[in-house]
Amino acid sequence: MKTILRKTFTVNAALAVLSLSAAASPQGAAQQNPKHESMACCPMAHSNHSSGDKAHGANGSAMANCPMMQGVASQHSQADMNARGEKGMGFSQTATQHHFFLTANGGAIQVEVKDASDQTNLDQLRMHLEHISQAFASGDFDIPMFVHDTMPPGVPEMKQLRNEIHYSYAETANGGRVVIDSANQAAVDAIHQFLRFQIREHKTGDSMDILKTLP
Repeated sequence: MKTILRKTFTVNAALAVLSLSAAASPQGAAQQNPKHESMACCPMAHSNHSSGDKAHGANGSAMANCPMMQGVASQHSQADMNARGEKGMGFSQTATQHHFFLTANGGAIQVEVKDASDQTNLDQLRMHLEHISQAFASGDFDIPMFVHDTMPPGVPEMKQLRNEIHYSYAETANGGRVVIDSANQAAVDAIHQFLRFQIREHKTGDSMDILKTLP
């Protein structure tokens, strides 16, 4: 009888231990999940996964939100824009420097060579600026639309109000500029939208504020 009771007690104790282990397992898994989720967007973590792990579609959306991957995409986007710019404008985007200035009556687009002895790019950019001063005046914004692969803000209004906007080209010591001005406030607002967009896209570091005079 004592032997039977002892065996029964042993079986019950073993079952109790198994129940406690089963209950503890979800908690352990739950504690580990946040770490796995935080690593989901890390390219270094993904590089350690086997090829079989690449089948998980959730990883794609997590990678899209990763700051490191967004930085790489931004670099690719800038390089693509520069390539289109060189094709559309006819001169090197890395050997020249764009500037965009806002004034009370409109603003200006300025491009100059980084090396004053770079006659080839100097001639090409001056030809380009003179051309766009005439093209913009006629409502033709095909080049900036091609370079930026989108309709820049302000362009629809600048097209519509082209008779209210004046464009003038002038050479500078190392390049040239197109001065844009208007007495129409709606046109001026559109010009400012267009120039601020250019500052952001080309990452020129120029002021977004309205200047009292052109530099």
